[in-house]
Amino acid sequence: MVNITQSYAAIIWNDSKPVGGTYNLGNSSFILNCVALVFLMSPGVGILYSGLLRRKNALSALYLSMAAVAVVSIQWFIMGFSLTFSEEGTSFIGNFKYACLRNTPMNRPAEIPFSLFYIYEAMFAALSSVIAIGAFAGRGRPGPILVFVAIWTTLVYDPIAHSIWSKMGWANRLGVLDFAGGTSVHISSGSAALAISIYLGRRTRGDTKARMHEASNPTNVVLGTVLLTFGWFGLNGGSAMSPDIIAIQACINSNLSAAAGALTAVVLNYRTRRRWSPVGFCSGAIAGLVTITPGSGYVTPPAAFLYGVVGATLYCLSARLFAYVGIDDSLDIFATHGVGGLFGSILTGVFAQESLGLLFYSPSTSGSGWVTRNWKQVGYQAASAGASLARSWHLERSSGC
Repeated sequence: MVNITQSYAAIIWNDSKPVGGTYNLGNSSFILNCVALVFLMSPGVGILYSGLLRRKNALSALYLSMAAVAVVSIQWFIMGFSLTFSEEGTSFIGNFKYACLRNTPMNRPAEIPFSLFYIYEAMFAALSSVIAIGAFAGRGRPGPILVFVAIWTTLVYDPIAHSIWSKMGWANRLGVLDFAGGTSVHISSGSAALAISIYLGRRTRGDTKARMHEASNPTNVVLGTVLLTFGWFGLNGGSAMSPDIIAIQACINSNLSAAAGALTAVVLNYRTRRRWSPVGFCSGAIAGLVTITPGSGYVTPPAAFLYGVVGATLYCLSARLFAYVGIDDSLDIFATHGVGGLFGSILTGVFAQESLGLLFYSPSTSGSGWVTRNWKQVGYQAASAGASLARSWHLERSSGC
């Protein structure tokens, strides 16, 4: 334990020496490792997208995934972190109290430096934007896309994350459970991708429909999925904010849901296409991981297995539905992240265990769901998920993407 009470800003901006207070070196080391893991997910998404896209768009996907991280890092430093986590402001958005890391205290409740919490959450914001901009694949130019990233993070991600994770947020005060970003990361980015896909229309440019949707490099798809799964242990496990039993439970649930989702997608693809699909396997694994994200620290392993099966099944059905109605959901982003985040949030209201919720900081409830007779929780979860989906969708459509 190290003694510190002065604000981070006083030390960084005014060259002061820290005095008094405590923070936990073990927790800090754990979250530092998780920062690196979650960062790795952004290039992992880029590699995954490069494998799914046509060959001529592959390099652009990799470049934009890292350029988006740079844009969000600057936005997060200037105002994004403050708008999301400031304890002052309204229930819908914070203020500029922590802009440019000024006025930030040293400690978080888990006894980690506030600056460490800042950089960890920056990786969440960056990942969300990287997921969303996959919908521009083959339909957008890099310059306007990066401008879109800055605007979208400010107007969509920050308010949604504030509502869920800030003590001032309306969803937090209502008692909504979102362990690692099912709403703020996946629903927001998935619904944004759907709005972009509908607004920009189908990809044409002389390619046949079969070529347009065929993975150009399945090896990159597998590699990207491996990096995403590796990083997901930092996303879900790290959200416990300490290397305790909840972090372990979140990692177990994530692994189990990914495995169940991968095998479910393989079976469903084989039934319809009569072939074993590595791309289907990877897509099912990601769908399982997305679905378990909001409940990873609140549910038991049997429930996590069900999350994976449900997530992969809904992904397959959604992808086929969009193809049938003529919506070019580029890279199946909404089918994977939007649908998975939505139903994962609702399932958390059903399967959240009070015994696990009591071990982890929970907004205004003990983290219980229908299985422990908290009948209101599903309504809270659905309200938060629906509001987040509507906000992201409305701003995309009203702004013309």
